[in-house]
Amino acid sequence: MKLGNLKKALCTSILLFGSLSVSSAFAEGRCPPGQYPIGDQGVGGCAPIPGAGQGAPAENPGHWVKTWGAVASSPTGDAGSATGHQAKGSAERQALERCGFGGATDCRVVFTYYNQCYAAVGAARPHNGVKFSTGATKQQAQERAIQDCKGTGSQECTVIHSDCTKAFFQEG
Repeated sequence: MKLGNLKKALCTSILLFGSLSVSSAFAEGRCPPGQYPIGDQGVGGCAPIPGAGQGAPAENPGHWVKTWGAVASSPTGDAGSATGHQAKGSAERQALERCGFGGATDCRVVFTYYNQCYAAVGAARPHNGVKFSTGATKQQAQERAIQDCKGTGSQECTVIHSDCTKAFFQEG
């Protein structure tokens, strides 16, 4: 093929492919973007494409509220716990109140936690006391507290109590 013929063939190909892509850009015919042609035989119009031009639905203006928990105990063995409070002080007050239900007057807050789970584990030997730990789940908190308890030399460690603070959604 001669160089002149090759140029003609190349130009013709470019024009042919260019016209094909231009015609596909007008696939919606006479209608503006976001609409499609309706009607037939001389009576025509345009209708919106369902969902076109609509933005995302408005987001809920609320927010997640994280919560506190607390544990209180007395040397007499009385204890109380609270969870799901928006303020640390509120959780502590309720834990102290619950600790006093058994008559104890010397309760004090021994543990607080925020937006997670906790576990209290008691050792078989009294001098090892109670170990507290936290985790993303009750199981994780319990496993950690048992590990801490066994780390003190006790072979028998028992889960006394476990709970989680649970965030809640507050609409704005």
